[in-house]
Amino acid sequence: MARIAVIGAGMGAMAAAARLAVAGHRVAVYERASTYGGALGGFARDGFSFDTGPGLLQLPAVYRDLFIKTGKEPLEEAVGLTQVEPAVRHVFADGTAVDLPNARRGGTADALDAALGEGSGSHWSAFMNRAREAWDRTRRPLLEEPLWPNWRILADREPYPVVVRRRMLRKDLSATTLSEVAALELGGDPRLVALLEQYALASGLDPRTAPASAAVLPYMEQTFGTWAVRGGMRELARAVYERCLQRKVEFEFDAPVARIVEKDGRAAGVELAGGRVVEADFVVAGVAPGVLEALLPGRALRGEDDVAPQSALPSRLTVFLALRGSRPGDVPHRTVVHAA
Repeated sequence: MARIAVIGAGMGAMAAAARLAVAGHRVAVYERASTYGGALGGFARDGFSFDTGPGLLQLPAVYRDLFIKTGKEPLEEAVGLTQVEPAVRHVFADGTAVDLPNARRGGTADALDAALGEGSGSHWSAFMNRAREAWDRTRRPLLEEPLWPNWRILADREPYPVVVRRRMLRKDLSATTLSEVAALELGGDPRLVALLEQYALASGLDPRTAPASAAVLPYMEQTFGTWAVRGGMRELARAVYERCLQRKVEFEFDAPVARIVEKDGRAAGVELAGGRVVEADFVVAGVAPGVLEALLPGRALRGEDDVAPQSALPSRLTVFLALRGSRPGDVPHRTVVHAA
């Protein structure tokens, strides 16, 4: 049995903590915030509650596997899941609107043809076929297998099989970013471009720098479906947190980690912001790469004022509407409004 310190109480960190605890290890989680869940936050006011992060779930199989591997109670007994129909309504800058069905790629193509004009669906379907290849190439090494020891070679293997095009006397053109994919493959329709790029924006990415392999995001949604969690996505965070507690995972909140402690060339624990050192045999960092880099041995300790602001990125504005009475039947669960 090993002592394992986990930095962060986001969904990935808690999932790792639960699996490690089931394997017989003693696991303690240190979270700088006062609660668990990471991006799956919540806000309550006047009897209404809202998700402050993602509002819908894609690829529920990941959580089904987690609950099967960490206890007897399956995911569907811990939270209520419902497929939403339609999956989403898009309202484009020119006023055009289209409802996309849930997990029906043929139906999506038909809806795009009807709303945006003949040929729109075939452009989108051809793109989705290449997105499927990107999914097939990345699924096993990134989701199902241990990370390769020489993991850096992933940076040199762009998995998106974009169609190469020639322009006059210029060299062959291919796409390396999601925006370039949109420009090369979606027939020049700004509405299809907006449809693709919003998947990056929804994940906090800039489509101008997100890799072409981010094409797996719409593929996952339109292939595996879109699910609503009864009570909101915060309920999913609660269920994973409670599963951790059942597996005897310990949590310390309001406990920011200042640095990872090193001994004999390997991680040996964590030092909290107050100076307390917690010894561990292994350290799992459930934080962003930039945050992890600042925690590594040899780095100067950071104060709260030392964190550099993020560069400006395109973003989305989420509006929470609290409705009294029943929801009108023709109102979809999710509406995305595209600006010009």
